[in-house]
Amino acid sequence: MSPEGPQDDELYGGSGQTRTRLPEGSGARRPGRSPSRSLVTVVGVVVLLIAAIAFANRGGDGSSGGSGSDSAGTKPAAAPTAPSGTKPVSSGFGHDEQGAQSAAANYAVRLVSADILRPDERPGIVKRLFVADKVSALETRFDQAYSKDFLDKVGLDENGDAPRGQTYVSRTVPVGTKTSGYSDSTVTAEVWCTGAFGMAGEASTNPVTNDWFTMTLKLRWVDGDWKVDSFSQKDGPSPVNGDNKVSTADEIAKAVKEFGGFTYAR
Repeated sequence: MSPEGPQDDELYGGSGQTRTRLPEGSGARRPGRSPSRSLVTVVGVVVLLIAAIAFANRGGDGSSGGSGSDSAGTKPAAAPTAPSGTKPVSSGFGHDEQGAQSAAANYAVRLVSADILRPDERPGIVKRLFVADKVSALETRFDQAYSKDFLDKVGLDENGDAPRGQTYVSRTVPVGTKTSGYSDSTVTAEVWCTGAFGMAGEASTNPVTNDWFTMTLKLRWVDGDWKVDSFSQKDGPSPVNGDNKVSTADEIAKAVKEFGGFTYAR
């Protein structure tokens, strides 16, 4: 449950931080909750990663597939980008602290998304989010972490798809952001997040649950945009769980398909 992954201070954060590691095995919780819990672990079975990061997908999107519409068939299919089905602005953040916070919030969503587990989606996510000199190394590490064996263990096929009748959920929601050490070229941004992670479906052994964590991203201003230089993750702050009625797996799967995840904040 606590696989060890490759360690690299330059890629995943220096001393004094909780490192997000890409596990070589399987896990049952989200990414980088502690030095022994990997990024992939979260997405994987709470779900995830981290992603699950990332940190993944989608981040910050949601499940592994499908689109929804209302019973009358009048709504556009809901994509994991916007409830309207229309793709929102997906890049380009202001060259100031607010822009850096927006970038960090959106990158946290993508790093802990279901899409980060998909071999065909992952390279594009890594290229868009990270500084160019880290892309090659990270692509290799993510590929090793999200191997076929890992996907098998979390119930996904080699393409990152859930079994028929089930929906893989990895939906991250930024609750707040803050920055420190801001300059025109670098900044450290922290994103307090919650989310829903797991497999929705009657046969699922990893039911969808929620989690609270804080992701720290070191950003660099490169080619007119903020890009991730390194990132890490730690537990909490976590509020007391409310006395909420637990929804059925079908209700969760339906919600994930009908409510598009946000990919552009602030």
